[in-house]
Amino acid sequence: MSQITLIKQLSIIRDTRQPRKVHHNLVDVLFLAITAVISGCEGWEEIQDFGNDKLDWLRKYLPFSGGIPTDDTISRVFQLIDPKEFQKCFATWMKSCCEMSHGDVIAIDGKTLRGSFNKKDKSDTIHMVSAFAAANSVVLGQVKTNAKSNEITAIPKLLDLLDVRGCLVTIDAMGCQTKIAKKIVDKGGDYLLPVKDNQERLQTALDGIFSIRRLELPETEAYTTKEKGHGREDSRMCMVADANEIGDLVFEWPGLKTLGYVVSFRTEKDMQTTVAVKFYISSAKLDAKSLLEASRAHWTVENNLHWQLDISMNDDSCRIRQQNSTENLATVRHTSLNLLKNEKSFDGGIKRKHKQANRSDSYRELVVSGLSLL
Repeated sequence: MSQITLIKQLSIIRDTRQPRKVHHNLVDVLFLAITAVISGCEGWEEIQDFGNDKLDWLRKYLPFSGGIPTDDTISRVFQLIDPKEFQKCFATWMKSCCEMSHGDVIAIDGKTLRGSFNKKDKSDTIHMVSAFAAANSVVLGQVKTNAKSNEITAIPKLLDLLDVRGCLVTIDAMGCQTKIAKKIVDKGGDYLLPVKDNQERLQTALDGIFSIRRLELPETEAYTTKEKGHGREDSRMCMVADANEIGDLVFEWPGLKTLGYVVSFRTEKDMQTTVAVKFYISSAKLDAKSLLEASRAHWTVENNLHWQLDISMNDDSCRIRQQNSTENLATVRHTSLNLLKNEKSFDGGIKRKHKQANRSDSYRELVVSGLSLL
């Protein structure tokens, strides 16, 4: 795989500032922001402070001929950067340095940036839709939408940035749309989509096919798991069937091969048991074990991305929202998170890695040297 450095990609981004007023190279400002966020900085002032403290270290990689920009300058630069260009650079970089294996799960899900609203109108909160490689635990790309309900239109734009060939793309029930399924198949991937009442005819057909009684049939393929921990016990059972069992509906979904049924039982320590049932469709030929594992892999995007952004990077608390700043800073956070997760020599969580990178120039150097940043 031919690797492309992120720094090279960032140099492609158009600088829309007036040339005679430019004192700080765009790539310098972006590299400063990425390394500062790796070191736990959260806002423009902290990024400037980091730069002033670490200028000699930063000059090992880029000239910084204009010195360190002020927080106001950093803010203006992030307002002016075209976020689509930045996201395209990010996705191209990740395509180059993150090799996916056949059947790997790419989970697509959205997250609201809760601090991005305008105080006068909280309806304008920004929603980012991200693609997450479950096995590698890294972000592959992201796009912005202004509401969760707009994920349906954002997902195809995100797919345009990704290489999904040979991968299994999972999305929540909102993404269970024939156009999205076709987009995934046309790009050489497979889909695994949960079916709910937004696809009423399909849901009714699956409900008629699957039942607990089906387990008694000798030809039924099923897979079960049991887990104990955190004061509860979880049991899951999955059955699959050939897509032709839904009759003519099979022709509405591109390449549809597998129907799935997953029932989950959770018993809390007070002995109260809850039951949840989900139906799935997939263009991949999956057995019961593979479908159950892939459906569970989808939720790594919640635990290993969204939770990390909230808890380790205070994503929801950030009130930066001028022009393109929120969207561009989200891409910087994703970049920094990928680099921190890729660095394995320090056995600690993201918060500890932030502090280690802040204290140690040599450790920060290890982080930025990963994933072809330089």
